[in-house]
Amino acid sequence: MNPNEILFFGLFLVFIIGVLFFDLKVVGRNSHVISFKEASIWSGIWVSFAILFFFILQWKGDAIHGINTLEALRERIVTYNHPINIDGKTLEEALSIYRNNLSLEYLTGYLIEYSLSVDNVFVILLIFTSFGVSTKYYKRVLFWGILGAIVMRFIFIFLSAGLIARFSWILYVFGAFLLITGLQMFRERNKVKKIDPANHPIVKFTSKHFRVLPDAREQHFMVKEGGKWFMTPLFIVLIIIEFTDVIFAVDSVPAIFSITKDPFIVFYSNIFAILGLRSLFFLVSGMMKYFHYLKEGLAVLLMFIGVKMLLHTQFDNLGFTTNHSLIAVLGILGTSVLLSIMFPKQIKETL
Repeated sequence: MNPNEILFFGLFLVFIIGVLFFDLKVVGRNSHVISFKEASIWSGIWVSFAILFFFILQWKGDAIHGINTLEALRERIVTYNHPINIDGKTLEEALSIYRNNLSLEYLTGYLIEYSLSVDNVFVILLIFTSFGVSTKYYKRVLFWGILGAIVMRFIFIFLSAGLIARFSWILYVFGAFLLITGLQMFRERNKVKKIDPANHPIVKFTSKHFRVLPDAREQHFMVKEGGKWFMTPLFIVLIIIEFTDVIFAVDSVPAIFSITKDPFIVFYSNIFAILGLRSLFFLVSGMMKYFHYLKEGLAVLLMFIGVKMLLHTQFDNLGFTTNHSLIAVLGILGTSVLLSIMFPKQIKETL
């Protein structure tokens, strides 16, 4: 990272962590069941922050990398394979084109990640119910889960960016993986998932190698009894959720790399989507029965992204731009929602 990237990145993290702790220590200092109204408000807040960041990128997106010359801008365009042409443009004209494309890449990546987070909601809800977690502790567990996810996404994203920069063929691996994942999701869209807490691999591992209490201790993750520290079942649930997020990152992160190769844009779009996951969880868990075709839409979205990565050269030759990617993503998701509204009698019990 150059000094500009470090400064922008640092300010971003300070803001994000500050808002999270304000939510935890001020707004949510007392454990309680999150109402639909509260979830709606916080969902609106996080989406507003994400949209505000879109406008910041349109206004000053070049500040991420500290670009101040045409040569530096051309280098970034080539490095991250941005689908734009600045030949014959002045620096200000070129920067305007660059900022517009960068903001669209961010917005498209955010929509992909936020949409795929819906599938994550199903699994998290399944984990909570399988382990008998009280609803008033959901918010606390999800808060610390999000902090852990930020760290894990940072590692995964920049590691993936390094691999892509060094081995361009890995895009084909990502594409094939996403295509297969999308096909599998579509095939298993009506399958009821179950979790056996007693036989879960993480439960077995922690029980074997650490001291774990058999019963919960309210909202505590660790407690000290008899001069020794013990993990609580709530902490085991947190570990499982962190592990689950890593698995989901294997799908979602490569998906955003199909839109942009800039790891900072991938990271920023990922984090804003993850931050909205907690409120989305409380909002969506009670509404998904009304959008019963959304899972099919997510499967088609993954397949589209997989094909786009496998045939990225052909897409580029056809003049496929970031605008086209954004339209395709919105079209797929909008169609799934529209079909759900048009055919409400076909609601599936598994959703």
